Amino acid sequence: MDRLTSMAVFVKTVELGSFSAAAAALDLSGPMVGKHVQSLEDRLGTRLLNRTTRRQSLTEFGRTYYEHCRAILNDVEAAEALAADQASEPRGRLRVTMPVHFGRRCVAPILLDLARQYSALELDLSFSDRLADLADGEYDLALRTGDLEDRAGIISRRVARQQMVVCASPSYLETHGRPEQVEDLNKHEALVYRRAGIVAPWLFPRSDLPTIRFTPPYRFRFDDLDAIADAATAAMGIAWLPYWLVRDRIDDGSLTPVLSREPGFLYDCYALWLQTPHMPRKVRIAIDLIASTLPKLMSAPSP
Repeated sequence: MDRLTSMAVFVKTVELGSFSAAAAALDLSGPMVGKHVQSLEDRLGTRLLNRTTRRQSLTEFGRTYYEHCRAILNDVEAAEALAADQASEPRGRLRVTMPVHFGRRCVAPILLDLARQYSALELDLSFSDRLADLADGEYDLALRTGDLEDRAGIISRRVARQQMVVCASPSYLETHGRPEQVEDLNKHEALVYRRAGIVAPWLFPRSDLPTIRFTPPYRFRFDDLDAIADAATAAMGIAWLPYWLVRDRIDDGSLTPVLSREPGFLYDCYALWLQTPHMPRKVRIAIDLIASTLPKLMSAPSP
């Protein structure tokens, strides 16, 4: 007899408590259930069930063997589900959380392209700078930038690097001059980003040395990156922003990059998901597409 089938019959017999109940559940005859259990006992050379006319019970070895059989059958079921999933197109609801501006400008267009390719795929997109807890089961995937906390059960994959750029409008530079090095920023009016009441320092990498963390003089604070870009375009000050956010303004000349001798700081961008024995195909395909597309949007061109 097929060993896996006999294991399945044995497990069902243990769980339902009798040959007759297992036979009814599996659409087999009572004697056939007995033959499957007997086949396992003959193969193993030991008894799995103590049988009487009134009841049956697991032997000590039978209890251990039952736990192993159940684990094996679960693994087989998971493997078959994985094979079926890999053979099908992505379908169902994909729930993704991401930072507001980064998500809207960079990630959402990629996911919408994915939905155009697969008509059975649904998107549920959340734009929030709040860090969602994936363990709550509310989201399948999260996109984040910057440093990550090490959390048990969460898998992360770097999908891109976000390059920062210092920029100002041509009219601002004409009036206030052009900074050539980090120290020159002390002579300028900065437009700074504030989150949870804390002003984020501007970061400038140094090869073989710690990154410079610099907070320039400022009069204006914002908790919205688009508002900073608008203020910089209006010649209200100098800004440190992600290149992808100001790329169009740089291309049309309304903003000009400065400190060209300074290498731009790179923030890592990550995809995060719960560690599971089987990653749904829709999640895997979304991550792969994001990882192949995002880098084209993140980094600034070489000076």
